[in-house]
Amino acid sequence: MKTILVIEDEQPIRANIIKILKFKGFQGIGAPDGTTGVQMARSYLPDLILCDIMMPGPDGYEVLKILSQDPEVATIPFIFLTAKSDRSDMRQGMNLGADDYITKPFTSKELIEAISARLEKQATTIQPYLDQMKQAAESLSKVAYYDPLTNLPNRIWLRHQLQEAIKQAKERQGLVAILCLNMDRFREINVSLGYATGDLAIQAVAERLSQCVGPQDTLARLSGDEFSILLTQMGLKENVAALAQTILETLGEPYELSLRKVSIQISIGIALYPEHSSNPEKLLTHADTARRWCRQQGGGSYEFYSSQMDAQKEERRLLKTDLGTALEKSEFELYYQPQVDIMTGQILGMEALLRWCHPQRGIVCPSQFIPVAEETGLIISIGEWVLKRACAQAQTWQKSSGRPLQVSVNLSARQFGQENLVETVAWVLSETGLDPQFLALELTETSVMSDVNSSISILQELKEMGIEISIDDFGTGYSSLNYLKSFPIDTLKIDRSFISQVPSNVHDAAIAKAIIAMAHSLQIKVIAEGVETSAQLAFLCQQGCHGIQGYFYSPPLPAAEFTEFLAANKPLPLILQDEE
Repeated sequence: MKTILVIEDEQPIRANIIKILKFKGFQGIGAPDGTTGVQMARSYLPDLILCDIMMPGPDGYEVLKILSQDPEVATIPFIFLTAKSDRSDMRQGMNLGADDYITKPFTSKELIEAISARLEKQATTIQPYLDQMKQAAESLSKVAYYDPLTNLPNRIWLRHQLQEAIKQAKERQGLVAILCLNMDRFREINVSLGYATGDLAIQAVAERLSQCVGPQDTLARLSGDEFSILLTQMGLKENVAALAQTILETLGEPYELSLRKVSIQISIGIALYPEHSSNPEKLLTHADTARRWCRQQGGGSYEFYSSQMDAQKEERRLLKTDLGTALEKSEFELYYQPQVDIMTGQILGMEALLRWCHPQRGIVCPSQFIPVAEETGLIISIGEWVLKRACAQAQTWQKSSGRPLQVSVNLSARQFGQENLVETVAWVLSETGLDPQFLALELTETSVMSDVNSSISILQELKEMGIEISIDDFGTGYSSLNYLKSFPIDTLKIDRSFISQVPSNVHDAAIAKAIIAMAHSLQIKVIAEGVETSAQLAFLCQQGCHGIQGYFYSPPLPAAEFTEFLAANKPLPLILQDEE
């Protein structure tokens, strides 16, 4: 039995047509408006569609436009029902792809003859190729609307579903939530474990996400490591929050990828209809803004969108603009924080720390502008300025004090990845006259792990020049014994997060002890960052830590003040036993 879909807003006419169809051996199904008609066409895939032109909401022309863009229903014969008889109206419908017109009023005979003619033509001209067309349509649908790696819907399909969800939510005064998710530090998986493992990680995350959502929800992959979830049945904002927390916990469990255990952290941004917007594009943008905000806070959490985030986004844009001219306007300054031998109390050297003295904002915190400099690539030119200024200053202090002071300079991941790094460092040392043994370059664990073989080669070249290599913020990244054995490392710097609560926090104390013991076994020096109390100093002294850096001895100082500090030769109080 052939199924005929009747899209007609006038109920008596719709009911009469369905009655005629039933009498003639057809199955008639009815839709009272264009929106419902589109949904029923996709759900039932009828053999033919009868559609009135003049309807509230999407009219007949709009219905045909929508259906003609959907490969699954585009080939269904489509006949307009109209009270219009103007040739231009008929031509408009035919240009859109209509198969025929039936002008109201019409007899049952005219209706059945038109339907039968279209179905007969469909059978004789299309049926031999129907399977091929269906396959082609399915293939096109896959390409157009689905992600090939995960088989999830893509951004195009998500936008369509979101638009439909908002329309329905308006009618029932319901809530719609859109979640944007991404995998924090996904690039490190690609670089350190390979792109094939990265693809496995994407697929594994997609599978776990599928387990978190219901059949009524839409899970899509937007691009790269970005996913989105459309929720239409949550009811309350609290339910959305609960699901977001479940997703964080589910995706936070370790993954077995390429015979390795990998941990993946997720950031989630959430926007709600009608609270945040009724516009689909704005909702997606707001959810993405909230996601980015989460990442900037360290990731591994979820946040609902707020207008304050847009203000921060604009602030970041302005910061980026000002940062572009800060170097040429001489707005940067170096501060120096002493590093002290824990046994002798004497200054070993100093770490050069960048400060931005903005003419309107005052001192801008490095945690605000360094990520922007990394993102824009300005970190390369800024980093070269820092290196040259720090080496020149260290050479000045060498001559004036007669003491063997070593200056430590931080290299960002982007700086470490530049092709001419070794040549740049050699040129700076030559220009400033600083002996290479008095320069230490500090790198994070993640930057040296991004490409292990290349990192080993670069570090070996720097070592051969006489430069010392330090790993900064140790314990917050990979903390792998394998790379400690492979890389030519001179010093580990224990991250301040492990020092701030020692010795009272047993867990942090155990980590600090383990790092120091491990470094001793590998004959690597250890410097503890963020030392602020005598109790911390006593603990580190007992564990055999080589050096400290922190406010207990001195905050970072401008060059002029550091010069006076050197002249004063302030001793470090020696702690010989634990303090109560």
